[in-house]
Amino acid sequence: MELFILCVIIFFSRILDVSLGTVRTILTVRGNRKASALIGFFEVMLWFLIVREALNTEENSIFIAIAFSGGYASGTFIGGLVVKLMVPSNHLVQVITTNRDNELLHAISDAGFSMTVSDVYGHDHISEKYMLFIYIDGKYLNKLKNIIIQKDKSAFISVSEGKASVNGQIVPIEKRK
Repeated sequence: MELFILCVIIFFSRILDVSLGTVRTILTVRGNRKASALIGFFEVMLWFLIVREALNTEENSIFIAIAFSGGYASGTFIGGLVVKLMVPSNHLVQVITTNRDNELLHAISDAGFSMTVSDVYGHDHISEKYMLFIYIDGKYLNKLKNIIIQKDKSAFISVSEGKASVNGQIVPIEKRK
C-alpha cells in the first residue's frame, strides 16, 4: 500500500476510534452502560485493525507514527465536539451574590430560568447574600452566565454536571412546549 494512503487511513481511523472512546467515556460516566459497551466494542475493534495494519506494513517511516499520533490528538478534539453537540448535558449552577439585590433575581427570572433562592451570609457573618440554585439544560449555560455577570460582576458561580432531576424546568420559558 502506498505510504501516503496508509497514513491517511491510519489518521482518519484513529480520529474515529478516539472519538468513539470519548463518547463512550462520557456515556459511561453518565450511567449509560449498554450504549457504552456497544461503542466500546466497535472502538476496540477499529483500534485493533488499524494497529495491526500500522505494525504489519513493509513501510518503515516516521510518517506512520505521525499519522497515528496525529489521528489520536485530532480524535480527542473531535470527540469532545461530538459529545458537546450530540450528548445532552444538564448543569447545576450555584451562584452566591455579592449582596442581596433583587435585580439579579428578576433578570434571571425574566430570561425564563427557574431557580431556588436561599438567604446566606458572607464570611463576616454580617453581609447578606443570596445563594441561587439553577438546574438548566447545558446549551443555555453561557446565556445564564452572561446574565449573572452583567448584573453582578463579583458573583461566585459554581457549575457542576447534573446527573438527573425530578420535577421542575431546565429550559427557559420561551423554549418550553
